[in-house]
Amino acid sequence: MVSLAAVAADKKSSSPADPVAARDQKISAAVEAMRDRLVAQRRDFHMHPELSNREVRTSGIVAERLRAIGFTEVRTGIARYGVLAVLRGGKPGPVIAVRADMDALPIQEVNDVPYKSLTPGVKHACGHDLHTTVELGVAEILWSMREQIPGTIVFLFQPAEESAPEGEEGGATLMLKEGAFKDPKPEVIFGLHTYPQLEAGYLGYTPGSALASSERFLVKVRGKQAHGSQPQDGIDAVEVSAQIINSLQTVVSRRIRALDAAVVTVGKINGGVRFNVIAPEVEMDGTVRSLKEDVRLQVHKYMQEIIEGVAKANGATAQLTWGDKPNLVTYNDPKLVEETLPIMRKVLGEAYVIHTDPSMGAEDFSWYQKEIPGFYYFLGVGNKARGITAGWHTPDFDVDEKSLEVGVRVMSNVLLDYLDRHSQSSAAPMPHSKKKP
Repeated sequence: MVSLAAVAADKKSSSPADPVAARDQKISAAVEAMRDRLVAQRRDFHMHPELSNREVRTSGIVAERLRAIGFTEVRTGIARYGVLAVLRGGKPGPVIAVRADMDALPIQEVNDVPYKSLTPGVKHACGHDLHTTVELGVAEILWSMREQIPGTIVFLFQPAEESAPEGEEGGATLMLKEGAFKDPKPEVIFGLHTYPQLEAGYLGYTPGSALASSERFLVKVRGKQAHGSQPQDGIDAVEVSAQIINSLQTVVSRRIRALDAAVVTVGKINGGVRFNVIAPEVEMDGTVRSLKEDVRLQVHKYMQEIIEGVAKANGATAQLTWGDKPNLVTYNDPKLVEETLPIMRKVLGEAYVIHTDPSMGAEDFSWYQKEIPGFYYFLGVGNKARGITAGWHTPDFDVDEKSLEVGVRVMSNVLLDYLDRHSQSSAAPMPHSKKKP
């Protein structure tokens, strides 16, 4: 773990008259003062995780905390359990937004830590407990500085990023549907995510396509049932499904350009009647990911051809259907990234702000970016010396809690820096960059 003192020592010395340096010193002092509270709050969220669209306790704490800080514009019940708070600065300026997600995952905690999940089979295995804690810390610090802030900040606390349960709406799309970007309408949005591959004290950023699109697909293969001793009288849906699964691997390895990234995964398969019966039907459930829209459409086409062709060749039928709630490519507006990097580097130091490769993970933050430019960056939370290296969505995922301080400090500076630079031209919202995935 890189200490804040070490980070400060690595930075170039700033003149005492530098207003940005003076502001960061004030923010750093506030972060230092709330360190223990940040850790306690994150641990409380971690011990009481709640699944998507079930974030009753978490959202209640968030709303209660915001009101205790002093926020008077706090809206609850958005997208079931979403919370929205508005900070209106004492000076005129643009409107911007920052988002944190609150939901946990259906994963059993295995870490032997004092803050181990108390809910069997449910765990914050992606860091949303940290995201929410960081945003609450940012809200507290910026509320105390509100008279000097040129503009307005919309704090979004979102449920169901991990996707709503079957048959329910949720997440970013429902937040938008229920008015997250109305009254007031932000012109840009920022967010962060844990990144266990980076040591705590570091940030990662990716201009352009940072995270992949993600779509769920379902394949139903229908054959003909027969006794296991008479396979010639049936059409084996299990065997046909095995051929389809193997053939789908050629979509990426042989049909998509080698320089383009895509993933086709069959994550679940279910079918058959019993051990001595030729299976009449099999269902396969999976996901497709890509970093470009044209690649996504190519994958659709090739999958359709393979699934129908393999089934027909074996006398079976197969139907491919797509989920109605895809995640888009998380696209970091290059112009916004470029103008934000200087403040990140000034706060942490040049060496601690790292260009990262795109990830095939997906995020519904992308739906906000469809509406306005956005920058979604990565917060290092790893600590190899302490064995904190597990990836997202694993039973042993954890974070180095020193990253809480870094997260609050950087995001506070990022938001204020944008407002300062754009307060003179707030009447002209920032356009999306022309180049898209």
